Amino acid sequence: MDFETHLASYAVRSADSRGRRYPEAPATSRTEFQRDRDRIVHSGAFRRLEYKTQVFVNHEGDLFRTRLTHSIEVAQIARSIARNLLLNEDLVEAISLAHDLGHTPFGHAGQDALDECMKPFGGFEHNLQSLRVVDLLEERYGGFDGLNLMFETREGILKHCSPANARTLGDIGQRFLEKKQPTLEAQLANLADEIAYNNHDVDDGLRSGLITVAQLSEMDFYARHQRQVEETFPGITGRRAINETVRRMINTLIVDLIDTSREHILAAGVVTIDDVRNGPPLIAFSDAIRREAQQLKAFLRRNLYQHYQVNRMTSKARRIVVDLFQIFMREPTLLPPGHQPAARDEDEAVRARRVSDYIAGMTDRYAMREHRRMFMIDEI
Repeated sequence: MDFETHLASYAVRSADSRGRRYPEAPATSRTEFQRDRDRIVHSGAFRRLEYKTQVFVNHEGDLFRTRLTHSIEVAQIARSIARNLLLNEDLVEAISLAHDLGHTPFGHAGQDALDECMKPFGGFEHNLQSLRVVDLLEERYGGFDGLNLMFETREGILKHCSPANARTLGDIGQRFLEKKQPTLEAQLANLADEIAYNNHDVDDGLRSGLITVAQLSEMDFYARHQRQVEETFPGITGRRAINETVRRMINTLIVDLIDTSREHILAAGVVTIDDVRNGPPLIAFSDAIRREAQQLKAFLRRNLYQHYQVNRMTSKARRIVVDLFQIFMREPTLLPPGHQPAARDEDEAVRARRVSDYIAGMTDRYAMREHRRMFMIDEI
């Protein structure tokens, strides 16, 4: 059965893919990108996202987003947009579910701390680490390391890459050197990620009490949708009012992205994937909505991500990551047995990369527990 006959001519089809790094017999009951999605969902790295910070560390509350729930929300938004644009839903879902697999514990604070530790050894970047997870670190198959995903799935996972790193990645890094675009599915997954985290961080920020409706109402984007809710449901208050407002904000962004992207695709006259790769970015918001999305992002950075209570937790998180990196570099025999042989490699850069793999794979609570084991005399 051909599951992809309805797709636009410039969408990615399994039959036209650049394929897998290690040849495998084709799937019989699903597309190759459905197969990728399933491999991602069954991976250990995907399960660990349940206990990795989005903004709030797991123990701070049961209802805040984690990397896992965020990834699911990104996939839902991305599939909805892809369906409207006749793009490959299975590919955008696979990219969306895998895009944060390489994220450290403690969110961006953990990433920044690990990057600082790894500066002498090439640095650390979570997009590259996500690719490293699916290409190398997952151990599920007898014939190869990693998940052996399709080229286009791997390409979509790698949203950003410096020229120096791109030169080490072979064909997957070539587009960064040639200044070419990824598939429309990859472009779409990137913006679905932005829609999800901006709006859901508003929801979590309000739930935490670190930001208020009064503050948000000073922004036209929030205030406009808030007024729509109040007109539709006179007297509505509390969580219902917030939820109705946030979902309208998400809908506005999705509809605008669909309409604007469709216009760009039509104006560019793209017919094939090569046309997509050789053209400008085509998946985009209108200028007006882009400005409002940027204002929302700036508001969250100023009022939520830099809130003193969040800063206190991120400060602790940085210390945990730095302490663990330093002690494992000094004494690699403290690592669990499965990580020791590679970590004792005479090459310091190789040892550092393996230590960073171990730390990046930790959940928030595992990192806190490991830190206590290393530095508290009464922990074992």
